[in-house]
Amino acid sequence: MAQVLEFKLPDLGEGLTEAEIVRWLVEVGDVVAVDQPVVEVETAKAMVEVPCPYGGVVTARFGAEGTELPVGAPLLTVAVGETADGRPAGDAGTPATAGAGRASGREPAAEGSGNVLVGYGTSEAPARRRRVRPAAPAVNGRPRTPEPVRETRPADTPQAAPSARTARPAPEDGPVPVISPLVRRLARQNGLDLRKLTGSGPDGLILRADVEHALRAAGAQDRTDTTEPAAAPAAAAPSASTASVTRVPLKGIRGAVADKLSRSRAEIPDATCWVDADATELMRTRAAMNAAGGPKISVLALLARICTAALARFPELNSSVDTEAREIVRYADVHLGFAAQTERGLVVPVVRDAHTRDAESLTAEFARLTEAAREGTLTPAQLTGGTFTLNNYGVFGVDGSTPIINHPEAAMLGVGRIVPKPWVHEGELAVRQVVQLSLTFDHRVCDGGTAGGFLRYVADCVEQPAVLLRTL
Repeated sequence: MAQVLEFKLPDLGEGLTEAEIVRWLVEVGDVVAVDQPVVEVETAKAMVEVPCPYGGVVTARFGAEGTELPVGAPLLTVAVGETADGRPAGDAGTPATAGAGRASGREPAAEGSGNVLVGYGTSEAPARRRRVRPAAPAVNGRPRTPEPVRETRPADTPQAAPSARTARPAPEDGPVPVISPLVRRLARQNGLDLRKLTGSGPDGLILRADVEHALRAAGAQDRTDTTEPAAAPAAAAPSASTASVTRVPLKGIRGAVADKLSRSRAEIPDATCWVDADATELMRTRAAMNAAGGPKISVLALLARICTAALARFPELNSSVDTEAREIVRYADVHLGFAAQTERGLVVPVVRDAHTRDAESLTAEFARLTEAAREGTLTPAQLTGGTFTLNNYGVFGVDGSTPIINHPEAAMLGVGRIVPKPWVHEGELAVRQVVQLSLTFDHRVCDGGTAGGFLRYVADCVEQPAVLLRTL
C-alpha cells in the first residue's frame, strides 16, 4: 500500500514566518525524488527553491501561484511505497527512493532527505499526526457533529474567497488559530481581538490579510462615524480619480523593506551630517592600481576600505542599541552591508569581516553578492547580520541624500555621484572630481563630535588616499 505523506512549508530560517508561492515546479501526478525542488517561493529576503524530503508521486498541491502561506501550512502530498497494483509509487522511469528502500529492506517511506533547509531534513519519515478541530458549540442542547478534515485538494480547484470559506471564529476559551508571530504583533499593536476574527486560511487559520482587512474596516467605520450625515450622500458617489486607483500589496521584499524602514524611523533618533570632498586623487589612485595589472579595483571597494579604517578609529558607529536592556552593543568585527537595487526591490547584502579584506578581496565579494542579488539567489544569511551600511546612491545620478538607517544598525554612509565641479585647489580655482558624503547616525550611540570626526576622516582619505597608509 502506498502511504500518503504531507509536506509542509518548512522554516526557512532567520525568523521568516511566511512565503509566497512564485512558481510550481511539479504537477499533480509527477514523480519526484528525495530533495528534488518542487516549488519556488519568495520570502521577505530572497527567492528560494524548496526541495521535498520524500520520493514518490505528487497527489495534491496546496495553494495557487501568488498565494502567501505561513510556515507549517501544507504544500503538497506525496504517495510513497507501493501502489494498488504492487508497483513502487516512485517507480516511473525517474530516480526516486523506492529502489533504495527495497535494496536496504526498508520501505521507501523511511528514507530521509538529509540536511535540506532549516526546519526539516529527516532521517525517518515523520509519523502521521491527526489534526483535531476544536469542539463545536452545541446547538439546541445537542452537540454538533464536527466537519471532516480534508486531507487533499486537487491542484486546479480555485480557492474560495475569504468570505465564502467555512471557517469559524475561535472559541472564547480555546486557542487562537494563528501561526505567524507577525500577525499576533500586528493585532496587538492595533488593539485588535483575534478571537473575533474569522480566519480565511486552512482550517480557519488567521492570516495577515485577515488582520489588515479588519483594521481597514475599523478605520472606514471610524471615518463614517465622524462624518456629518449631510455629507454622506456626496461621499458615497465615487470620484473619477478613485476609479483609476491601483493598489499594490506590500509583501515580499517590498513589504520587508517597508516594515524595516518604518521601524527605523519609529525607533531611531537619527541625525545627518554631510561634506563635499575632492575625490580627484582617489580616482587617480584607482587608475594607477588598475594600470599595474591584476583584477580591477572598484570605487566601492576603496570606499569600503576607507569605511573600515574609519570605524577602527570611531567604533561607536559600529554598534546597535538594545532597547530592552538599555545598552549600546559595540561590535569588534565589521560586517559591511551595501545597498543593491534589483528588479525585485532594494536589498542589502552583507560582506562578512570586511575589516580583514583588502581592496581586491572587497571588489570580488561585492561583485559576487551583487550578481546573486540580481539573480535572486541570496540566502537569508547573506542579507542579515550587518553592523554598518555603505550606500552608493551616486549610481542613480544624484548628488546627495539623507538615508534611513538600516535597523538595527547605528549608522550609514551615503556617497553621491563623482562629477567635475569648480573647486579651489592649492589656492586656485580648478575643475576637480567632487563627491558629496553624508552620514546618518543614531544619536543615542554618539554625539555630533564623533559623527563629524568619522565623516571628516572619510573625507580626508578620499582627498588624500595616502592617509590610509597609517592604518595599513
